[in-house]
Amino acid sequence: MPSKPAIEFDHVTKAFGAHVAIRAIDLSIPSSRTTVLIGPSGCGKSTLLRMVAGLIEPDEGRVRIDGRSLAPAILPAVRDRLGYVIQEGGLFPHLTARENVSLVARLRGWSDTAMRVRLTELLDLAQLPTTALDRYPLELSGGQRQRVSLMRALMRDPEILLLDEPLGALDPMIRSELQHELRRIFRQLHKTVLLVTHDLAEAGYFGEDIVLMREGQIAQRGTLESLVDDPADGFVRAFVNAQRQPGTASEAAP
Repeated sequence: MPSKPAIEFDHVTKAFGAHVAIRAIDLSIPSSRTTVLIGPSGCGKSTLLRMVAGLIEPDEGRVRIDGRSLAPAILPAVRDRLGYVIQEGGLFPHLTARENVSLVARLRGWSDTAMRVRLTELLDLAQLPTTALDRYPLELSGGQRQRVSLMRALMRDPEILLLDEPLGALDPMIRSELQHELRRIFRQLHKTVLLVTHDLAEAGYFGEDIVLMREGQIAQRGTLESLVDDPADGFVRAFVNAQRQPGTASEAAP
């Protein structure tokens, strides 16, 4: 039985000036699964993610979370259910790792005891040493910064996790290690995950469902095997073949 949609794009269109980033997309993201948006730069994948977070409004169509259309009146409640991880972490440089992770929970009135208990749980989940919590972002490695960013996104135990190329800026060895850790976390928590990447091998490693985009539209949706073995058209075939070339990012993925 298919999972109930957690996120729905209903005939969504978005333009930035003369550039149409999203073209009348209909797309459902199932709950408790990992869906990956992939495609070349400028295809619209990050725009879709930002629409779910309420950072961008569609020009036409609707974005729904559990059947409710996103609107300014419900955005605060929706954002309480979302965790958002961006490339390079997006941590506040003047706050320690502990302060970054706890910031929103503190603003929401959590007690020191509740924050301490949750931090302990997240340290174990993200496999980050306790000593890292009192360091500032510039004192952490790239991999540690991404772990802290993930902990911040998970602090309030959100139902939906959004990740926008979270490993794109890391060197291959750290990236490979964190790919293993992220997939373990996704499978352990059973969250609804919507992840953006440009790397086909990474998409196949994480994704139970892959959505390949081109110029603001869906070129093909399915498993990695279906994209490789049964491409919908010449673009899909060319995208897959380009990722197979030696020296591409996909060569470094598991």
